[in-house]
Amino acid sequence: MRNSVSDQSFAMESDDEEHQLGGSEEESDGSSSCGSPRPRVVEAAGGGHPGSYASHQWPQSYRQSMDIYSSVQSPSLSGFLGTPTLSRLSSSFLATSFRGKQPPEIVKPLLPTTLIAATEDDHVDDARKSSHHYLPPSRKASSLFKIPEDQKPAGGGGGHEVGPYRQCSYTQGVLNGVNVLCGVGILSTPYAVRQGGWLGLVILAVLAVLAWYTGVLLRRCLDSKEGLETYPDIGHAAFGTPGRIVISIILYMELYACCIEYLILESDNLSKLFPNAHLTIGGFSLDAHVLFAILTTLVVMPTTWLRDLSCLSFISAGGVVASIVIVACLFWAGLVDHVGVNKSEGTALNLPGIPIAIGLYGYCYSGHGVFPNIYSSLKKSNQFNAVLFTCIALSTVLFAGAAVMGYIMFGETTESQFTLNMPPNLMSSKIAVWTTVTNPITKYALTMTPLALSLEELLPSNRQTYGNIIMLRSALVLSSLVVALSVPFFGLVMSLVGSLLTMFVAYILPCACFLAILRSTVTWSQIVLCVFIIVVGLCCAGVGTYSSLSKIIQNYQ
Repeated sequence: MRNSVSDQSFAMESDDEEHQLGGSEEESDGSSSCGSPRPRVVEAAGGGHPGSYASHQWPQSYRQSMDIYSSVQSPSLSGFLGTPTLSRLSSSFLATSFRGKQPPEIVKPLLPTTLIAATEDDHVDDARKSSHHYLPPSRKASSLFKIPEDQKPAGGGGGHEVGPYRQCSYTQGVLNGVNVLCGVGILSTPYAVRQGGWLGLVILAVLAVLAWYTGVLLRRCLDSKEGLETYPDIGHAAFGTPGRIVISIILYMELYACCIEYLILESDNLSKLFPNAHLTIGGFSLDAHVLFAILTTLVVMPTTWLRDLSCLSFISAGGVVASIVIVACLFWAGLVDHVGVNKSEGTALNLPGIPIAIGLYGYCYSGHGVFPNIYSSLKKSNQFNAVLFTCIALSTVLFAGAAVMGYIMFGETTESQFTLNMPPNLMSSKIAVWTTVTNPITKYALTMTPLALSLEELLPSNRQTYGNIIMLRSALVLSSLVVALSVPFFGLVMSLVGSLLTMFVAYILPCACFLAILRSTVTWSQIVLCVFIIVVGLCCAGVGTYSSLSKIIQNYQ
């Protein structure tokens, strides 16, 4: 695939330009799985400090908090916030202490009241004095983590990763990518066909191709300069500190919106399972939707306080299996149980509903915030383009399959989640609904934690107490409940997020950053293509956001 695409047109790199890793990349420190990233040391050309884009800029926790989505690990391994590095991140940290894998004796409980700082050089001491955060003990990089001369990339300063850091195989990278992409968006693909008609599926295919291309652009940006590791780093390199902050805010808003969607989804599906559930307290009557939204919040809130989320991360890594099971249940209900397959053929094209469909389809490809982490986790970096293509292709097959089958079965009665249309008496329906209900509960804390960590960075050191941070995380969860109860429209909220946020994260910003960072080397064909994607993305964002907001307002009138 890569050989058939010109580098001049599609910003690709040939294999001989990739960083080839030596035999040490096959070693895994006793673990053959794709686990949490190990430390790396990159010797910058000219003595530059590696990771300079992330050293003193908010958010410092983004890299580590998103690595959970790019690693396949077992519960026996140290998990999210359970690793030494992320245990420190749970309360206070400095980017200068991110690199090394710390010895067990400095592992602290989550959100400790105090952290005893220990320094070994003037640089760390100065950083601690100028920071709002406590600094955990750090150590100088040992020769164990230095790049051997025979493994350094050609050109000296162009290295981006070292062998010990990369642990994921091609297959593991694909599974990580599919797990990121195949979330709750798959439930609304039949509803998107109902909104836009059969021809609207062309939008899904076009967005898939563009998502792959913009993912490749992000990779080119990462390789362009020393120290770029995350999406916010790319924004910093392209547009300075304002770019870093704006991109970070958009990414965190997307995560927060996803948590809201989880609560709406739980409320809708549980109220379908138990439609007569209600509760009266002090004269206030809570119907099934409100009751289950509150109960779900009470269940997930303690999970956001956990020190070790390794168990939840392992369960949520089964999102690929969950998506396949749900789609399989849909096909079983239609082909075996003959649910609704005799419906009318549906609408070929529904122009008024196209803006909503664009937002729904766009939401399906909201994985670009994690793509840099997946790239960094691969053993062979030159496989990233193929990994990205494969995971997007597989995800698109699942999206399209669910969309076609769901719309054939339910036609113009298709709900915003196809599980709401499935007859409750069928075993396939019960499996699909309970799988849908269980999966978000395990993912809520993993989705909210990156946002919580970023806000904890902003707390002054004397406010970083256990109680304060528990209150902060609880407030985030409760605020998501308030929004979910105020705007309980799953499909419209998803379309709004897909239009307003995902269009920027997945399409507009990658092209803008690519042109800004590599402006001296881009070709005219690349400029034209990137500008085209930016214009299309802005148009889709505008009409999609307007239509979604209009329909939400109409539901209140």
